Amino acid sequence: MSRLKSRFTHDIVIVGGLGHVGLPLGIVFAAQGMKVALYDVNQKFAQIVQSGKMPFVEYDAQPLLRKALVKGNLTIQMNPQAVAQARIVIVAVGTPVDEYLNPKVKQFLNIFNEFKRFLNKKQLIIIRSTVYPHTCEQLSRVLGGKGWKIAYCPERIVQGYAIRELRELPQIVSGMSKDAENQAAVLFAKIASKIIRVSVRKAELTKLFSNAWRYIQFAVTNQFYMIASSLGVDYQKVRRAMMDGYGRAATLPTAGFAAGPCLLKDTMQLAAFSNNNFLLGHSAMMINEGLPNFLVNKLREKYDLSKTKVGILGMSFKADIDDSRDSLSYKLGKILRFHGAEVYYADEYVKDQTFVTKEQLLKLSDIVIIGAPHSVYKNLKIPQAKEVIDLWGIIKKRK
Repeated sequence: MSRLKSRFTHDIVIVGGLGHVGLPLGIVFAAQGMKVALYDVNQKFAQIVQSGKMPFVEYDAQPLLRKALVKGNLTIQMNPQAVAQARIVIVAVGTPVDEYLNPKVKQFLNIFNEFKRFLNKKQLIIIRSTVYPHTCEQLSRVLGGKGWKIAYCPERIVQGYAIRELRELPQIVSGMSKDAENQAAVLFAKIASKIIRVSVRKAELTKLFSNAWRYIQFAVTNQFYMIASSLGVDYQKVRRAMMDGYGRAATLPTAGFAAGPCLLKDTMQLAAFSNNNFLLGHSAMMINEGLPNFLVNKLREKYDLSKTKVGILGMSFKADIDDSRDSLSYKLGKILRFHGAEVYYADEYVKDQTFVTKEQLLKLSDIVIIGAPHSVYKNLKIPQAKEVIDLWGIIKKRK
């Protein structure tokens, strides 16, 4: 593809360009020499990024960000008219669910009602967000009929490692027309190791199935953990015995909190689409969301929580990142407080003035619960007098 045509001043504009999906993508495309505009309304993040810093943990991103800014390949736009200035428009905004865990499709489509006056049929529109099935078809109607080039190319990255995975993972590409699919394939071939072409409906389900599958895997191992704990058995030892030289059990993850902004949400989108007949998905939600309650109930069998101090190490939703969205560590803390416990939080990445340091937490707490398996906790020396609940099996055996 040629770079700049007619009135376009950028190759790409990313709507939601300062978020966890949009920013790494923009940086990687800019590193390939493309002119990328990041459109967003987050002024705080805009100032941080403009200074050459990342607003959240994303490994290997900051050096590329600084180079792109110096070369002028990456710019930040706060005016929605920026959408009209690029040949390719990539939408990377979150797709929320309501209080009943049903997808807010209308809210997502309303984004295009807002930007419609800035779009034209010469542009390629790429949906990067995870969407409810048939959303791309509805988008065609929102934009007003035929002639629009709409592609659906879902993101598949693990947060914190997007720079590496955007280059290493195959990219799913689909389009509402062959022209849109071909143009999207050419674009992502600049950064991805492999292009996988499927229909739009297959692409929509590929993304949702992937997240639901991962969520169900966590539910299986968490259910195993609960069963083993109820029998007074160390689940980590059982899991290691299962996996040792036995390939058919090799994909069993460790027990732990299955949280974050995607896995539960996308599982429930599938449940809504299947008329709430996705029994595995609902069961997974009950298990994963019920794990904090299980832990508290086990503690209540041994302790009077109203006289107990509990420390939660790790408040992000996964290891070695600073994103605490939908982290079950907070849910655990609320349940503990409901039962009268004095609760302390600590985290190596999440910044909060109410948190204590990990050293203070270990000193103050009677019970220590590992909420997120940050690497720094592996060699943490926890006094023998403290009870430790380590779902993840990250703490080395104490002597």
